[in-house]
Amino acid sequence: MKTVEPILVPHLDIPLTDEARAYELMPPPAPMAMPQQSLRTGKLHSPPMPSTPPNMAMRRFYIFGGTAAITLAGLYQMFRVMATDGLGVLEVVFLCFFTLLFAWVSLSFVSALAGFMLIVTRRRRRLGLRPEDPLPTPKQRTALLMPTYNEEPQRLMAGLQAIYESVRDTGHLEQFDFFILSDTTRGPIRMDEVAEFHRLRERLGGAPNLYYRHRADNSERKAGNIAEWVRRFGGAYPQMLILDADSLMTGDTIVRLAWGLETHPDVGLIQSLPLIVNGSTLFARMQQFAGRVYGPVIAHGVAWWHGTESNYWGHNAVIRTQAFADHCGLPKLNGIRPFNGHVLSHDFVEAALIRRGGWACHMTPALGGSFEEGPPSLTDLLVRDRRWCQGNLQHVAVLPTRGMHWISRTHFMIGIGHYLTAPMWALMMLIGIAIPLEQGGALVSLQALEHFSPVSYWRTLDPERIVYVFGATMFALFAPKVMGYLAVLADTKVRRGCGGWLRMIVSIVIESVLAALMAPIVMYVQSRGVAEVLAGKDSGWDAQRRDDGSMPWSTLVRRYGGLSLFGVLTGAAAYFVSPALLAWMSPVIIGLVFSIPIVALTSSRTPGQFLSRLRLLSIPEETVPPPILVRAGRLRRRIEAEAEAADAAQASS
Repeated sequence: MKTVEPILVPHLDIPLTDEARAYELMPPPAPMAMPQQSLRTGKLHSPPMPSTPPNMAMRRFYIFGGTAAITLAGLYQMFRVMATDGLGVLEVVFLCFFTLLFAWVSLSFVSALAGFMLIVTRRRRRLGLRPEDPLPTPKQRTALLMPTYNEEPQRLMAGLQAIYESVRDTGHLEQFDFFILSDTTRGPIRMDEVAEFHRLRERLGGAPNLYYRHRADNSERKAGNIAEWVRRFGGAYPQMLILDADSLMTGDTIVRLAWGLETHPDVGLIQSLPLIVNGSTLFARMQQFAGRVYGPVIAHGVAWWHGTESNYWGHNAVIRTQAFADHCGLPKLNGIRPFNGHVLSHDFVEAALIRRGGWACHMTPALGGSFEEGPPSLTDLLVRDRRWCQGNLQHVAVLPTRGMHWISRTHFMIGIGHYLTAPMWALMMLIGIAIPLEQGGALVSLQALEHFSPVSYWRTLDPERIVYVFGATMFALFAPKVMGYLAVLADTKVRRGCGGWLRMIVSIVIESVLAALMAPIVMYVQSRGVAEVLAGKDSGWDAQRRDDGSMPWSTLVRRYGGLSLFGVLTGAAAYFVSPALLAWMSPVIIGLVFSIPIVALTSSRTPGQFLSRLRLLSIPEETVPPPILVRAGRLRRRIEAEAEAADAAQASS
């Protein structure tokens, strides 16, 4: 590579070679006003929306009425059980937690049931977007935006090149411009980004519609990154499609989404359903199998009752630029930590504000051709989950926003509830132990502890009814998995891609056992995360690991040693009380005590590759990969090999 006298990029204060001189290559400015929105004032605009699905009132009556009916039935049965010995303070608190958690499970069940019926009856069309229809011709210009923050440049450019080539293959490349929007803060990665960007342009024959911009001030994180582009260049593009650094979308899907938005003037946002792919560790393969088998049932269900108030996940979605500019200028939140400051989980808020402004938001789970990569380990998931926890709990400050649609508020409450369920499960379990202790006088009598058994106590209250309540809870919890399995059986191509009906059963058992073992770890970490957020501790912002989830045993001990010790002490205390109590708590204690080997096993590629050879935890996108996944993988290996060769040559010289 030819070099010249190093220059200094002012906002980096690091020397760059001539390949890094053009640290911003962008089209002419096309400013667009993006005013900051008020959450204290505002009005819901609900003009006629031709894209509204039929019978929305009945759909939502089924969802919320069904949830309420199942919850009340469960509450009545549990009340009858607990009223046998009378209701004290602990019993009332237990019933409150039970009601909230049973309602949570019931909502998932009735929603998944709706999705299952849609899939098996093949009534999945949304906005006229079906992958089997002839490819339409979009007329308006669309900008594809790929924000990046300290990501591996070779991986990023390989994925973007695969997307670019796929769009080019549709014959509609002239309608799309591609933007890399960098928020990278690490100097060496920043330099590699610029170099790899120029190499990408060379590989694509110049690519005059491919641009790069680095932002000196990365305030407001990803939301600020997108907003800065809208204010500078949004006026030239009626539509924008948001990608993540690990996103892959086929040109066919991109063209259909762009066409769908421009042919439905009332729609402001269309969210696709990204499938998790490219998992190599046991944990990643477990996650992508669950997403592929159970995910469509859940996604079709929520899309069915969301209607024109669908949510937004921040990527793999097309947005009307004017709607975004007019309504998504996010303000800083007032109040106390952690509910103040910049909006962290901005995507939920942006969808709610777009809908408040009178634009429809839709989800199209049947379109396909949309992919992303999942965390390679439970540790990486929990790190990401900690940021989401802070962002979702921050939505408590967004809930009172004036003029929001009630379904948008429901999205916020579901997001908040997702992180409150962990501490609620933990507290309900502890209260479930405290109640028989109190009722039996064991709190003051050491002799009563010797034969103490929570199972015996609960079964003596009303043996048949308590078994019924437990069975109903387990049924509602596992029914979405069964419905996902049955839905896949009805699709020959997907069934074969998942290894066939028998391997799928084995895979579901493996996934369920691993999920059960990891559940106590997740419950503990999420409960701790909620406490930290409420105490004002920030989660930070760092790049995600993509492939390797392994870590040294010393790091595992440092991260999970305290959790294992807590499990040992809890188990010892339970055994001291009574062996029966230890047996009752064993599902939780086992997960805590063995957290280090569980995380080590699931973070490793070896067991993941072993199961892959057996075609267990398989998905169709792994068995017969779509061309875009194959192309992105080959490009990545080639680019990484070239980068390693260049580094070796430079080192030897």
